[in-house]
Amino acid sequence: MSDDLLAAYDEHLRGTGVLSSGAWLERDGPLLRVVGDHRGFITGPRDLSSHDVDALIAAQIAFFGARGEAVEWKTRGHDLPDDLPDRLQAAGFVADPTETVVIGNITDIPTAPPTPDDVVIRRVGSEAIPAIVAMESQVWGQDCGFMGDHLSGMLAAAPDHMAIFTAEAAGQVVAAAWMALQQDGIFASLWGGSTLKTWRGRGIYRRLVAARAHLAAERGYRYLQVDASDDSRPILERLGFQAITTTTPYIWSPPA
Repeated sequence: MSDDLLAAYDEHLRGTGVLSSGAWLERDGPLLRVVGDHRGFITGPRDLSSHDVDALIAAQIAFFGARGEAVEWKTRGHDLPDDLPDRLQAAGFVADPTETVVIGNITDIPTAPPTPDDVVIRRVGSEAIPAIVAMESQVWGQDCGFMGDHLSGMLAAAPDHMAIFTAEAAGQVVAAAWMALQQDGIFASLWGGSTLKTWRGRGIYRRLVAARAHLAAERGYRYLQVDASDDSRPILERLGFQAITTTTPYIWSPPA
């Protein structure tokens, strides 16, 4: 089954997902790149072995360098050539933490237990984004304003393919998560899930997964996909998600 899921991932999830308002998609040989977001984004096919990889890397650096923008090159653990990460690092890209790609069949995701009386989970619109940014900034100990811009942009560009959920207690956002419903109608990608420290361990993350799974099922989607951190992976695997590969973003930033 995991081989089938990996093949489905390679077929459907090597694109760019929902684009933010004002961003656009370009192709450079075998690569797809997003331009015009808070930073660039690059993704490619599983196997680049037949291409001049160093030339492709140099071309992306030249392109985004001329724009004065940082760029993320998204790699997967089963990509070829095997030394792609080494080549990226040699060119000045820096690895962010590796995450595990997990996929779940929507029909297999169990229903979450009832939400505690003091927590309300609901789907929200752009009006909730400032509160989400404030919560995310508290969780991560840094200004997450870029996240608000990104969410607002995606919601404006594709309102039918974006869904944002919050968990609220006493009028405060204590957790948030969102979902990108891919255009193919097969995969829905789950993002976010951050929870304030004092509210962890109460099943809120699991309930946010269930809320998004329910919406995706209503829309006829088959699979949920998550780039899971080490903290969220065990929760998702207990819900029936399967690990199929890893993903590591490599970030290049222009000289100061």
